Amino acid sequence: MKNKPSVFARIKNWFIDMKAELKRVVWPSFKKIRSNTLVVLIFCLVIGVLIWVLDFVFKLPIGWIFNR
Repeated sequence: MKNKPSVFARIKNWFIDMKAELKRVVWPSFKKIRSNTLVVLIFCLVIGVLIWVLDFVFKLPIGWIFNR
């Protein structure tokens, strides 16, 4: 049977591997982050307005049906 490394050795190896992977990451620039954030906020606003409009449109006929 093979000897398995100790728990602490495996944790140490995990941190070493994680550090190596983080060195390979290409981090976005502040300008790109700002641009992407703006796109997400605008998209959320548009979807929110769309849901609000659809809720209003579908609420009218249902209100007419149940208020008779």
